[in-house]
Amino acid sequence: MFTGIIEAQAEVVAIRDEQANRHFTLRCPFTSELKIDQSVAHNGVCLTVVALEEDTYTVTAIAETLSRTNLGQLKQGDTVNLERCLLAGSRYDGHIVQGHVDQVGICEEVKDQQGSWLFRFRYQPQGAGNVTVEKGSICVNGISLTVVESGTDFFSVAIIPYTYEFTNLHAVKPGDQVNLEFDIIGKYVARLLQK
Repeated sequence: MFTGIIEAQAEVVAIRDEQANRHFTLRCPFTSELKIDQSVAHNGVCLTVVALEEDTYTVTAIAETLSRTNLGQLKQGDTVNLERCLLAGSRYDGHIVQGHVDQVGICEEVKDQQGSWLFRFRYQPQGAGNVTVEKGSICVNGISLTVVESGTDFFSVAIIPYTYEFTNLHAVKPGDQVNLEFDIIGKYVARLLQK
């Protein structure tokens, strides 16, 4: 389980395909603290560390993950947002994030708000729980954010300078894909209301 509070960014240093799987080798500030079998969220996608070598580590994404997320578009030199699993007894600064991306969204607009940025994303409403509500939580590329405006197939979020600089949102432009994980509580509520 994660909270959507990004710890660091990792650089993709190598990509290798093996049958339908794709192995990503990355470098990050806390590589020396990682262990084999550890779960780390990459742009909000929970992946298992499968290899460690000096200052890099490797994770593997299966075909399902590549088709539902923006990881399949990564190139060598790209950066991804990282978060390690929540430790028991830690402060819960974001919201409940599983690391299970529901779908990708498309950035439609980035507005400079003179000290902050307003990002607008569009998505395909699939599944009962893939919804947003104003002032509710949404996870974008692994970042816990608060919804500003909510529609049936779009939402916007306001980004403070720290988040803009410390995550890969500063590189997101209109037309780019982002990973979306909708609020797990909202998904369960929507499923119960369907019955």
